[in-house]
Amino acid sequence: QAQHNFCKRCIPRDPMAVQRLNSSRRISALPNLIVVWLSIVLVALVASSFSHANDAEIRAKAGKKAHAKEMLRTADAVCFDVDSTVVQTEGIDVLAECFGVYDEVSNLTKKAMDGNVKFQDAMAARLQIMQPTTEGVAECLEREQQMFTDGMEMVVAQLQERGTDVYLVSGGFELMIKPLAKQLGIPQENIYANRIIFNGAGNYKGFDRSAPTSKSGGKGRVVSKLKRTKGYKTVVMIGDGATDMEARPPANAFIGFGGVQARSKVRAGADWFVTSWAPVLKLLFAN
Repeated sequence: QAQHNFCKRCIPRDPMAVQRLNSSRRISALPNLIVVWLSIVLVALVASSFSHANDAEIRAKAGKKAHAKEMLRTADAVCFDVDSTVVQTEGIDVLAECFGVYDEVSNLTKKAMDGNVKFQDAMAARLQIMQPTTEGVAECLEREQQMFTDGMEMVVAQLQERGTDVYLVSGGFELMIKPLAKQLGIPQENIYANRIIFNGAGNYKGFDRSAPTSKSGGKGRVVSKLKRTKGYKTVVMIGDGATDMEARPPANAFIGFGGVQARSKVRAGADWFVTSWAPVLKLLFAN
């Protein structure tokens, strides 16, 4: 009976009172509905913003890739890095293995190619560790044959057939690159690389610090020189490392090559990133 009386007191008998109670409940629930609605709108706006940003990024990348292809198609000259681009190895690492200090030198090479240390500092440190000799280098080059990346010889031949001048612009060493240039039919004067200096006894003395490719930003200086002295309007740089990417500008485009080492900085920053020479050959043969 007490419960029955309680319920009677709880439920208003007046219909107008019931209506006022229901209205009050709807009004009190309104702020929660507004919060939910605003949350849905906010999520939709954020998703739309990300979608538009992603679309813009995709369009930008497509535009850069198209630009790089056009620059390569119309290039007056193409500059190739050598190590891990023209050939499958890093020349200084090959020498380091011959001299028994591969691990120490390889770690410094990676830092230099990723752009985490000044290139000249890395070179000085690596050569100091290695202490190469003329006799040891000659034996190493005879024993360790450098292999071209698949399709490289065809890429160079096709460029030359089109009348495009080809250069080897490398942070590696002349004494390792000259034989490669000869095999590819590239004139020796089209090599820009570093020179190891030996004393009269054939022991390591130092390296030519005046060579542009011995310093960070040196490849860009080579491209500027070629444009200035040769009158080139369009020069494309191709390579696998951060030092190659630094050459754009003055290079009109940079094509990243990841067929040996796919470096994240290069993949992100390249106008066009390829993991083999197949798409490059396709472009050259099609135009």
